[in-house]
Amino acid sequence: MKAQLFQVDAFANRAFEGNPAAVVPLEIWPEDAVLQAIAAENNLAETAFFAPEGAGSDAFRLRWFTPTVEVDLCGHATLASAHVILSHLSFSSPEIHFETRSGRLTVKRDGDLLAMDFPAAKAKPIPEPEGLARALGGKPIVYAKTSHIMALFGSAAEVAALDPDFPALKKLLMPSGAGVICTAPADEGSGFDFVSRFFAPAHGIDEDPVTGSAHCTSVPYWAKKLGKTDLVARQISKRGGTLWCTDAGERVVIRGRCADYMKGEIEV
Repeated sequence: MKAQLFQVDAFANRAFEGNPAAVVPLEIWPEDAVLQAIAAENNLAETAFFAPEGAGSDAFRLRWFTPTVEVDLCGHATLASAHVILSHLSFSSPEIHFETRSGRLTVKRDGDLLAMDFPAAKAKPIPEPEGLARALGGKPIVYAKTSHIMALFGSAAEVAALDPDFPALKKLLMPSGAGVICTAPADEGSGFDFVSRFFAPAHGIDEDPVTGSAHCTSVPYWAKKLGKTDLVARQISKRGGTLWCTDAGERVVIRGRCADYMKGEIEV
C-alpha cells in the first residue's frame, strides 16, 4: 500500500508551534493493525486517517490513532485533516463532514480560521481522586469529570509550574484511560480567558501540546464561570497554541489555524 502523508502543525500560526499531527488520506481502509502500526511509526500524539464515506459523497470517515490506541475524539488531528482536504486535495464544498466514533463533525472556513463543531462535554464535580494532586505536583481547588478529569487551579502560574510524576500519573489513570485537563483563569491583560495543560500518559502521551477535544470540557465550564459564550483559550505547553472557542449549548465551536511542515509518501 502506498499513501500520501502530511505532517501539519495544528493550532499554529507557523511551523514548530501548536500540535503536530500526521494525516493520511486513503481510498480504501487497510486492516486496523496496519493503521496502528503506521501511527506507532509516526510516533506523534495523533495520526489521522480519512477516506470518502461513499462514491460521490461529500463526507469522509475519520479515525484517530495515538502510537498505542485508537481514540474516540481528537481535535487537533481533525483540524489538520480539514486543512489537508481544503489546502491540498482541491475539495470545493464549503463544509467538510467527518463521520467518526463521536458522531458527525463539521469543519468550515471562518475567515482565516478553520471552525470545528464538536459535542460539548459538561463536567460534573467529583471528590479529589486519591493521589492525583501528588502525581500532578500541584494543589487543584476543584475537580470535575467527563471522560477526562478536569483540575482547576487558582492561577495560570500554578498550571505552568506543574511537573507531574508521569509513571505515578499513568498508574492512576490506566484503569479509566482518562486524561487530566489542568486549567486556570488567564492573567489579566494577557488577551486570553483561560489557560490549560493536558496530560494523557494512559494513552502514551505524557503531555499533549494543544488538545482540541479537551476544550469540549473546559469551554462549557469557563463559559458558565465567566458569563460569556466566546472565549480565547491558550494551552501553555512548551509549544503552545491558541484556540478561539464558542459555547453553543450542546455543541462547542473550536477555531484555529494550521501550518504545513512536511509532505511525503509511505509504503507499507
